[in-house]
Amino acid sequence: MDYRIVAVFANVLLDQLGLPLPAVPTLIVAGALAAQGQMSTLGLFGGTLLACVIGDSAWFAAGRMYGSGVMKLLCRISLTPDSCVSETQARFERWGANALVAAKFVPGLAIIAPPLAGATRMGWPRFLLFSTLGSSAWVAATLLLGALFRDQIAQLLPRLASLGLVAVAMIAALLALYLLYKWWERARFYAMLRMARISVSELYELMGAGTPPLIVDVRSSTAVLLEPRRIPGAIHIPLHDLESHVRELPRDRDIVAYCTCPNEASAAQVAKLLIDNGFKRVRPLHGGLDAWIASGYTVEALVIASKQPQSDALPKSS
Repeated sequence: MDYRIVAVFANVLLDQLGLPLPAVPTLIVAGALAAQGQMSTLGLFGGTLLACVIGDSAWFAAGRMYGSGVMKLLCRISLTPDSCVSETQARFERWGANALVAAKFVPGLAIIAPPLAGATRMGWPRFLLFSTLGSSAWVAATLLLGALFRDQIAQLLPRLASLGLVAVAMIAALLALYLLYKWWERARFYAMLRMARISVSELYELMGAGTPPLIVDVRSSTAVLLEPRRIPGAIHIPLHDLESHVRELPRDRDIVAYCTCPNEASAAQVAKLLIDNGFKRVRPLHGGLDAWIASGYTVEALVIASKQPQSDALPKSS
């Protein structure tokens, strides 16, 4: 047994399960070694592919069992919450099952696509087919990259080996810098979203006032499919469609945006975009739809006519 292949398998599996242990550098080096005949190319490819499919299958099963709760957890701990909140679901809606083929090449999509496929009740055979195709393409491309740079890597490895503990410390430092950068991006993203929220009780009272607010459901179509209820009277405008509807929104009414994502990230992004476009009376709903439901307020059931519900008609600005 080649324990180097076992090590690559373990690295890739942990990476696919969501641990911050990037597998691409390991695969590039392994690809270079395989191209030099020092490792079995077939064994390396098969072991890496197996790790990808096992990791994807674990997340797919979690998505089938726990639904949208898995995505909320992933977005809460994600180092890239901005893409986790909106872009991944939007891509999944546009690409369908093909998102699983492209997932590993798209930052933010790789960890979300499998549980999202499970939550939307994709069948196991179809999932395994597309997951295997996507994983095969990603593994082959990464190993090929290592093979193309095998001469340069062959010159670099002895130097790293001669450095011993210094090389290990350098690699650990680079990993630490990568994690710090991602955490800095995460903190900057959430700092951007800090703004006054409206509570569910305040919204309820406002809805009974003389001029009720315009309530905007900014969830993706997939999120609506997973939770087919809404606050009474809310209109559905997904985050990625908002810019095309900005001119139609009234500027003389309070606007409240809500979602079902951690920290109301999508709703806060919508509020910021509207504020940047001159709107003054816009706030995200603290706790989103989940808080509204937990408080016992009335919700409307949605009839999902298709997998991708269309945005509601907007009231014209007076």
